[in-house]
Amino acid sequence: MSEVVKITKKGQATIPKHLREKFGFTDRAIVVEAEDGIIFKPVPDISKEKGSLKDIFEEKTVKELIDEVRREDREKERFMKKYGGI
Repeated sequence: MSEVVKITKKGQATIPKHLREKFGFTDRAIVVEAEDGIIFKPVPDISKEKGSLKDIFEEKTVKELIDEVRREDREKERFMKKYGGI
């Protein structure tokens, strides 16, 4: 299936709604140079990707992760002061 779309003076073209919905386009697209033209691909939603960061960090907030690392650093520092780096 092919469709003709208008390209503005600014180089903007509108991808038809049924194609945006079919392929999952949102507000961004990846443009790939091909031998005979260009290919538009939807940008993947990383929150839906398998093994997302949310799963890795067990639903902790960035602040909680930073606080945890700082706590660990303080404990290491206390150990080094107490045992002289042994």
